[in-house]
Amino acid sequence: MRIRTSVLGIFACLTLVGSAIPAMAAPSGRATLAGNVPPWAKSANFKTAANPSDSIGFRVYLGWNNGSAVEALAKAVSDPRSASYGQYLTPQQFRQQYAPSQAQVGAVQNWLRSQGFSIVYTPMNNHYVSAEGTVAQASAAFGTTFGMYSVDGLTLRSPSSDISVPASIAGSISGVLGLDDVAQTVHTNHIKADPNAPPSSAFVNAPPLADYWGQLTAPYTNPYGSSALPYVPRGYTPQQVKGAYGLGNTSLDGTGVTVAIIDAYASPTIQQDLDQWSANRGMASTNIIQVVAPGTFHHPERGMKQDPQGWYGEESLDVEAVHGMAPGAHIVYVGAPNNFQDLDAALNHVVDRHLASIVTNSYGFRTEFLPPGFIRPYEDTILQGAVEGITINFSSGDDNDESLVVGYQTVDWPASSPFVTAVGGTSLAVGAGNSYLFETGWGTRTRTLSGNTFPNPPGSWLYGSGGGVSRLFAEPWYQQGVVQNSVFVAQGHGSGRAVPDVAALGDPQTGFRIGQTQTFFATSKTPAGARYSEYRIGGTSLSSPIMAGIFALANQARDAAGKADLGFANPLLYSLNGSSAVTDIVDPASTVAAVRVNFNNGEDDTNGTTVILRTMNQTLSLHTTPGWDDVTGIGTPKSSFVGELAQ
Repeated sequence: MRIRTSVLGIFACLTLVGSAIPAMAAPSGRATLAGNVPPWAKSANFKTAANPSDSIGFRVYLGWNNGSAVEALAKAVSDPRSASYGQYLTPQQFRQQYAPSQAQVGAVQNWLRSQGFSIVYTPMNNHYVSAEGTVAQASAAFGTTFGMYSVDGLTLRSPSSDISVPASIAGSISGVLGLDDVAQTVHTNHIKADPNAPPSSAFVNAPPLADYWGQLTAPYTNPYGSSALPYVPRGYTPQQVKGAYGLGNTSLDGTGVTVAIIDAYASPTIQQDLDQWSANRGMASTNIIQVVAPGTFHHPERGMKQDPQGWYGEESLDVEAVHGMAPGAHIVYVGAPNNFQDLDAALNHVVDRHLASIVTNSYGFRTEFLPPGFIRPYEDTILQGAVEGITINFSSGDDNDESLVVGYQTVDWPASSPFVTAVGGTSLAVGAGNSYLFETGWGTRTRTLSGNTFPNPPGSWLYGSGGGVSRLFAEPWYQQGVVQNSVFVAQGHGSGRAVPDVAALGDPQTGFRIGQTQTFFATSKTPAGARYSEYRIGGTSLSSPIMAGIFALANQARDAAGKADLGFANPLLYSLNGSSAVTDIVDPASTVAAVRVNFNNGEDDTNGTTVILRTMNQTLSLHTTPGWDDVTGIGTPKSSFVGELAQ
């Protein structure tokens, strides 16, 4: 209850996304900035004092001038019913009208220098000042002590009390990111193998593997009926996904559209992997531009390390999914040089330079239980993107309502931001000839074969599409009258921003086939070394780039018709709810399950295999219901979807 109450306690702080952190009076000409200490930084979790000589990198964020006007404009240019629809600002126009002034940012820079910090970077929109120094310098400058706290098996740094700054600059500051380690709780939303598989090692799908749903059936008793259980597909191709979603015969390919992908690190083999993967699909490849956002930190991070190789599969998935759906689109990959802290700077760089008209993000936090001083600056960047006509996708998460992970029902953030498109996941059955057979909400329970049967199905819950209702953000205008009250009741609180907005293929059992250079370990059957291979992958990390590729087709069609880019897509998307442009995902008439076989060592059968039953549409407190639902949003695309978005 302490966690749930704390989440409710920050609702009021973010009702107006663009507002500044409340500044309270403090002695000696200083002001206290509330909302910059994470809720877990409390005495019960305290381990030890932080090392004063440790390096610390942080960003002092400045809020937009007239933040309420920014939010109103973001709404107006995104709403097809508004006279301002599509009348986006350029980055230069946005800076002139809303960015902090040079005097404001200069005052922050001068104060930081006076405290002994080195200034790393300030972006063109003056959104933040990036600085580096030591914990001791930060303690003196911000008027607080720093401790190390135990959080979910991690030991994370945080200020031990609210921070303060000179009163003369406090009114400009919307948050300070990096003083604490809250960013280390970020997670990616792709499922390569089962959770126990080492992410940096090679993964190979074990046969039997079908080319399409129902091609191969298993000789095991079906606990749900007399029909034969299908073996899982080997991973769908772009042609199969496009065929299932009614895009098999479109002449649109995304030409003239740029899609940005944001992740951590950058795979050194991504271009050659994409080239080989494309050739294997009979497609032309494309040249990827890889960018490291300026103003990011290159010093080592503490805590739960996700090695760079663990993110290479994420990049491969995102790049190949976008390219597969929109092979003519240009792709810009923006990688943070570390695991956790710099994804905010990467998004700001894309928005501030307008590097793309569509951005896909396959990461997030498993809760909104975060300091408002962390959330608000990110929301400011998202609002600037909406004002500039940039479509920003976030995957909705891979742990359903998160109750089995964090102990209470919650949506992921930034998927819960009112000005992003949250993309949920489905289990998709594609038949022979790339035909659409059916879809269910992605939610998986698992049971291992014993003898010739799968005892006590469906078994333990494994993963599934994220969704639910925000406790932080009010119900946005485009969802009013669409989201059923029963959804709010099921989540145990009043109305709020509901997640997701739309959905696409996500289930790893019916996933996407990607190619990646992987490291193989020597077995009696497999030589050691790094080489290209292909495997099936899933997660809402797949759903988001698939949808980004489809949005690229819509932007190409809009451009050909002389229309502005799609921009923030939700107001237009919600006008399609219940229409023939989307498939409304509902519970299947009977339980759907498939059989998969796993290599016990992840590579070959040297150490044997395990046969598993995967039961679908297992969605905890979330449910696929007629109309909008908290697993799949308005549903998945059909043949007229792109055309409707181009109107």
